[in-house]
Amino acid sequence: MYRCIENGSVTSAKGFKAAGIFCGIKRKKKDLALIYSELPCTTAGTFTLNKVKAAPLLISKEVIKKNNFTKAVLVNSGNANACTGDEGYNDALDMQKWCAEKLNISQDEVLISSTGVIGQKMPMEKIKSGIDEIVNHLSEHGGFNAAEAIMTTDTKIKSFAFEVKLKKSSVTIGGICKGSGMIMPNMATMLGFLSTDAAIEKDLLSELLLNSVQKSFNKISVDGETSTNDMVVILANGASGISIEKNSEDMQIFQEALTAISIEMAKSIVSDGEGATKLVTVNVKNAKSKLDADLVGKSIANSSLVKTAIYGADANWGRILSAAGQSGADFDPANVSIHFNDLPVLLPEYTLALDEEKASKILSQSEFSINIDLGSGSEDCTWWTCDLTEEYVRINADYRT
Repeated sequence: MYRCIENGSVTSAKGFKAAGIFCGIKRKKKDLALIYSELPCTTAGTFTLNKVKAAPLLISKEVIKKNNFTKAVLVNSGNANACTGDEGYNDALDMQKWCAEKLNISQDEVLISSTGVIGQKMPMEKIKSGIDEIVNHLSEHGGFNAAEAIMTTDTKIKSFAFEVKLKKSSVTIGGICKGSGMIMPNMATMLGFLSTDAAIEKDLLSELLLNSVQKSFNKISVDGETSTNDMVVILANGASGISIEKNSEDMQIFQEALTAISIEMAKSIVSDGEGATKLVTVNVKNAKSKLDADLVGKSIANSSLVKTAIYGADANWGRILSAAGQSGADFDPANVSIHFNDLPVLLPEYTLALDEEKASKILSQSEFSINIDLGSGSEDCTWWTCDLTEEYVRINADYRT
């Protein structure tokens, strides 16, 4: 019902343009992005639950809450505009207002987002000059530049698009995201911007996004840290002329596609985790409840001991079982079995089935799965994580310098 569009981006959906430029916040790299729809967009978003929230996030959250439509998203990297008090909040409003004036739209049609170092003042002259320039670069081919401009410690541009085949026609979902460190779900744990040319009523769009986020961006962990600026936003402008109605077959198809692209975006963040060398899928099976499955998956994905063992290709299944045991989930450890891919490591009644050589070979691969069967029920859950390396320490020890 859907297919990945090669070299797709947020501008793959009809009616969207984007741009990414260097405006001087960073030393050399692109640091200002703009996404713009020619048509008004119904908009939905999910936001960090960190009590310390950046000014741009507070403003964008309020815009989505109060307004039925938006038309633009302005994003800067290199400065988070978090913990900057009234001055930072006013700077964020000024960015929003300046951008709206240059696009000739109302201020409350502009969402803003920032990412970078916490606690530093915004270089407003550079940002305003950048806004003056970036509106002239808006293009249907500008999605990759926008994706590059929102990167911080990312090493790869993260840009995607899916064509969604509905009952009678097709629509497109595009997306860009950034994230490499400070990745652990308490909403979405990164910045993600999705676009679609389908027409979707606001409450339904919010429902669809939340369902997708819960199965994707809220199931990833690099380092157990939740940032101050995290958000995922989707804009639907209806440029395709196709409307998605609640409880329709098309809605189910669209939901599956939105979840699929969100999972691809989320996995791209984990595989690009700071210093990471391995992408690991954690499958929890046969839990007593969905909550139990999620608790176990989260605990394993967040465990520094598990993640360092993965880095060393050490088949230390005891760390996995211990992480499950401290999760708060209800299960009997004697019923648990653990596999690396299809290779049995631990069977029920603590029966050891470990072949060290075969296990180490699997754990040395760049992608593999840890499958843990709790033997307690019928609920499943999937998380994604990565290994924890010396390079992660180096990157974060030197982040501001």
